[in-house]
Amino acid sequence: MKAMILAAGLGTRLRSLTLNTPKALMPVGNVRIIDRIIEYLKQYGISELVINAHHHYEQIAEHLNSGRPFGINIDVRVEPNILGTGGGIKNTEDFWDKAPFIVINGDVLTNINLHMACEAHERSGSLATLILHDKPPFNQIKIDDQKNITHIAGENLDNRLAFTGIHIIDPEIMAHIPEGIFSNIIHCYRELIREGKPPKAYISAGHQWRDIGTIESYVLANKEALQGESFLCSPDCRINSAAALKDWAVIGNETVLEQGVEVCRSIIWEKVKVKKCVKIIDSIVTSSKDVEHDLIDEIF
Repeated sequence: MKAMILAAGLGTRLRSLTLNTPKALMPVGNVRIIDRIIEYLKQYGISELVINAHHHYEQIAEHLNSGRPFGINIDVRVEPNILGTGGGIKNTEDFWDKAPFIVINGDVLTNINLHMACEAHERSGSLATLILHDKPPFNQIKIDDQKNITHIAGENLDNRLAFTGIHIIDPEIMAHIPEGIFSNIIHCYRELIREGKPPKAYISAGHQWRDIGTIESYVLANKEALQGESFLCSPDCRINSAAALKDWAVIGNETVLEQGVEVCRSIIWEKVKVKKCVKIIDSIVTSSKDVEHDLIDEIF
């Protein structure tokens, strides 16, 4: 089976973390987001991937290296102008065969069972199946008793479900997406509802799910990556015996904490050097920085 990761966004709500790094390459628990998504998809037999890219696309292409580090084939589709979720999918039309494929947002970490969702899609006969769950304040999608999606709102409403950012799509849907222009796949789904060809819903429960769309959710994702531990330190980091980690912390690859450093409730990316006696509290330090002064509730 084939799949697509949507990774062309600017990561505006995550600024300044995404100024020099595309969102897909941000680390969560010292593993890049896109690496986590790829490994998740591989569990379900995905052997060919296409990923759209725009913001710092060259970093994404270099990191993925056509899929060699992951043991699968990966095609990166660069969008000189962002095409949106609909336009981005349409731009990969030549990548698909006749079989349904999976599309997942490039900022979603989850363990939802894709086998069951794909089986439900095959039975439904619909052009698309959206994986939904109950997740206020994102509950915007209304379904009927047959799990037809009947309305997609733009706000959280009662008696609705939330989109997980994962859909299973039949290639035939391409005929319903305009070519070469910006479009949102949700607009396509709303049009299908109006035409009496509604997408189906697959409802998932009891799973883990994290959308990394904001600074707050990014911090929560890193805390979840600790898996109950207080600290996660890359094997290649160097922490002076007189440095202190407090409460919780994530320390990245090749990062150096010098004598007297204190790190508390913070995330430090790779190749950072924290100078003597500096305190980093409630902060995020991005890659390849020299930290020479205290950071409290900052992104550096």
